[in-house]
Amino acid sequence: MVSEKVQKDPYLDRIRNLKPDQLDSALIPFKQLLDRKTVANLQSCVNCGLCAETCHYYQATGELEAIPAYKLRLVKSLFKKLSTMLGGLKEKPDVTGILDSQIIERWVDSLYGRCTLCGRCALNCTMGINITRLIRMARTTLASIDLVPPELQSTVTTAVEKGNNMGIPREEWIDTLQWLSEELQMEVGDQKALLPVDKPGAKLLYTVNPREPKFFPLSLLATAKIFYAAKERWTVASDYYDVTNYGLYSGNDDEAGLLSSRLRESMVKLGAKALVLGECGHGYNSNRWEAPEWLAAEDRFEVKSIIQIIADYIRQGRIKLDRSRNQKLVTLHDPCNLVRLGGIIEEQRFILNNAVTNFVEMHPNREKNYCCCGGGGQLAMTRYAKRRLEAGKIKADQIRKTGAQVVVAPCHNCIDQLSELNREYDLKVEIKTVSEVVADALVIEKKEK
Repeated sequence: MVSEKVQKDPYLDRIRNLKPDQLDSALIPFKQLLDRKTVANLQSCVNCGLCAETCHYYQATGELEAIPAYKLRLVKSLFKKLSTMLGGLKEKPDVTGILDSQIIERWVDSLYGRCTLCGRCALNCTMGINITRLIRMARTTLASIDLVPPELQSTVTTAVEKGNNMGIPREEWIDTLQWLSEELQMEVGDQKALLPVDKPGAKLLYTVNPREPKFFPLSLLATAKIFYAAKERWTVASDYYDVTNYGLYSGNDDEAGLLSSRLRESMVKLGAKALVLGECGHGYNSNRWEAPEWLAAEDRFEVKSIIQIIADYIRQGRIKLDRSRNQKLVTLHDPCNLVRLGGIIEEQRFILNNAVTNFVEMHPNREKNYCCCGGGGQLAMTRYAKRRLEAGKIKADQIRKTGAQVVVAPCHNCIDQLSELNREYDLKVEIKTVSEVVADALVIEKKEK
């Protein structure tokens, strides 16, 4: 099975009608990415097959095309063809015919359609191969000839052209912040409480997933309530505030770098001291770890997750929590980009142990936890929705086994996928962000009106 939309699919038609010069041009970025480490990784696989059981796609379907080693072989085969041809890795080799439409179709099907770039296979690889990076390298190759699946590319294009991936107009964003400020004032009993916009010299510049103002404004309100309780000097930007970066998933480094650079523009414009990334796993990985490479520049300011900030507030006594306000049994989902690929592992556990009375872990957990199957651009690529939900059953089973009533996920991408799994597998759980759980436990003395 090559795709779930075989008939009358303009995307597949485009692949099958690629011209030889288009196919040959894709080899240019591929070769540029072949540094020593990449070449060593491509040649290190011993075909042991142990990576198969680490992949949620393979566990769900048992299909060969889902095995990480198979995906790696797709990339490796192109490298071998280049390296074994006379002069294949030289500046101007004769590469005609190395790539064809059938190879491209297999790449798209496995490397976009059966992978969330979650990194679990790399963690468990006996040879230490960074399979995730090699798959993204192949996506970069496909992106160079405009073969990113159109639904995913549409999300990136909207962010590039509109400033955020939901295409929210500036006026709508400002209006949302205004009414949320009014809600915050009522909740805390302080007419001076607000969600500040473009406040110069603030300590923290907070960035959000645009799905929050669009669909989950109470999540943004929860974070604002925490900042209020901590007496923080913070702000959001009126223009570039989108923490998400689907360029990480598409493979287009130029677009990914542009999106990350815009947050840095807001930092410079407002003179903030630290860039604080909202609850978005890939947003954290993109802007904390990948952006300096995309931009070929080191940041001169701190880049932190809101999870780290909240944990610091608790340790420093800047916020007071009453755990008894959260009585339901809570479990925690570990977003791949935040935990396995980002290194934020214990902070959310520290927070929950201070914010709820009953916390239970999924098994396995932390960096060994299973992907929810919402990453890698899968939520955007509707053509693979059936696979996504099928592979997500592993996460649904994990949740069910805990007996939890509430699932906390510090990532809005994961929130969306978990919400779909909740409906698909009738889990009957509540899905919340860390900020929402903390806000529910906050103890705030209301001021006199």
